[in-house]
Amino acid sequence: MTLLIPGLLLWWAAHLFKRVAPGARAALGGRGKAGIAVVLVAAVVLMVIGFRGAEVVPVYTPLPGMGHANNTLMLMSVYLFGVGGTKGVLYPRMRHPMLWGTVIWSVAHLLVNGDLASIVLFGGIGIWALVEMAVINRTPWQRPVAGRGIRGDAMNLVGTLVLFGLIAAIHSWLGHNPFLGTYG
Repeated sequence: MTLLIPGLLLWWAAHLFKRVAPGARAALGGRGKAGIAVVLVAAVVLMVIGFRGAEVVPVYTPLPGMGHANNTLMLMSVYLFGVGGTKGVLYPRMRHPMLWGTVIWSVAHLLVNGDLASIVLFGGIGIWALVEMAVINRTPWQRPVAGRGIRGDAMNLVGTLVLFGLIAAIHSWLGHNPFLGTYG
């Protein structure tokens, strides 16, 4: 947790900087974007190393079969991540598809992981996404123009299935088969 918590704090700070201090962020110009990117990479590295190295401290026992709920929620999460890029039917109707995807990702992982490090990581990122939405919602929003419609949704669905397969393969490679239905 020594690296996990600082990584999580860097993640929060880097993402909220633009919203909380827009003038300071704008004054940095292109260097600011590059700097934020470096901070975000450092945050992810710290979170991954911190999470993988954290002592397992059980807090609750996930219910049996929650792996299936996790997989269903993860499909929804990955789909929402692609809404802005493929500009399907949801695109002009939903203000924060990627952040909602992050909240769903967080809940999905909390359903199958009951240890303290998981609660800190997945709960911390889920709460960040909710805070980010609240901060963004304080600004006016102009609904985007309709995108590609059903064609965008079809592209997103194909991309979702490919990405979900890749995520499942990486999890399996790391020793966490997502298709067992339960973890433990």
